[in-house]
Amino acid sequence: MSRLVFITGASSGIGQALALRFSRAGYRLALVARRTADVQSWALAQGIRAGSYEIYSADVSDPESIVAAGRACIGSQGLPDVVIANAGISIGMDTAAREDLDVMAQTFATNNTGLAATFHPFVDAMVARGAGALVGIGSVAGIRGLPGHGAYCASKAAVIAYCESLRGELRSAGVKVVTLCPGYIDTPLTQKNRYAMPFLMQPDAFADRAFHAIEAGVSYRVIPWQMGVVAKLLRLLPNALFDKALAGRPRKHRQGAER
Repeated sequence: MSRLVFITGASSGIGQALALRFSRAGYRLALVARRTADVQSWALAQGIRAGSYEIYSADVSDPESIVAAGRACIGSQGLPDVVIANAGISIGMDTAAREDLDVMAQTFATNNTGLAATFHPFVDAMVARGAGALVGIGSVAGIRGLPGHGAYCASKAAVIAYCESLRGELRSAGVKVVTLCPGYIDTPLTQKNRYAMPFLMQPDAFADRAFHAIEAGVSYRVIPWQMGVVAKLLRLLPNALFDKALAGRPRKHRQGAER
């Protein structure tokens, strides 16, 4: 039987591109999304062979929902070889606005608790098998905080730290933990951004590089590599220079904001 990949956030953007790349490599697909009809339409349009994929409805921000989807996958398709916790949200926030505290809680519920809940159903079984890969999708935004992006940057910094912790826990069991940090990818999450996005990549280009990184079992990679260089340089900047460089930079859309 061909290998199996479990992917959350499969209805658009990076998740959809990863699903297609893994399918073309011969993997069976376990695709998780809230909008399951959209995933079904997409799979048919791509000509993905019936029987080579299953679609599971889940809300990643609800731990019971995504855990149930993982268990259903094991029961229906077997234990995945690769699990990609891709689902995430990106919303601007203003700490002075009370409603944005709820935005922050929503962001953490999806990007952090949801990521751990995605991995949860598979950990013990992968350890017992002595093989598997758990892939967390971080972001270069998690390397240094950007004005107006407090919730998103903090959540992605937590993804990076969490995956590093999990990697240390599972290393001796033969289970790989891979952290991928995309730069700017042309998806619905970025298309409303009001600022320059250097080294903007198409989702299929990102998916191809991500696929090879996962297959190689790398522990951490920024894609594209140029954004990794930029992020490291920003990390090295003294705070005064960093703050000056970002002064006046447009902020990310807040929830419900027109622009």
